[in-house]
Amino acid sequence: MSHTTVSTQPHLTITRRGRAVIAAIVASAIIAVGLLFAGPGAQAGAEVGTDAPVYTVLAGESLWSIAQELAPRQDPRITIDQLMRANNLRSADIRPGDVLLLPSGF
Repeated sequence: MSHTTVSTQPHLTITRRGRAVIAAIVASAIIAVGLLFAGPGAQAGAEVGTDAPVYTVLAGESLWSIAQELAPRQDPRITIDQLMRANNLRSADIRPGDVLLLPSGF
């Protein structure tokens, strides 16, 4: 007599919704990695090895605080505009570790 064993483990089925969730997680990870390597310096097309002055953003800093530090006697909005233009920034969002090219005169 031979015995056959029946598996009692449930069969794993991924639903359409489950596949969409997995795809969204994978896409988010790919976008996050892309953003990690595309900081303001990369957006501005900065060449490696140039002698242009740069500023590395520290935790808790904003373009406003950096502008006040760089040009304390000037309206911060003017300096922010100069920083955004020099770095091809579309918004004032910056993160710690971002490297900003400083416009001439700083």
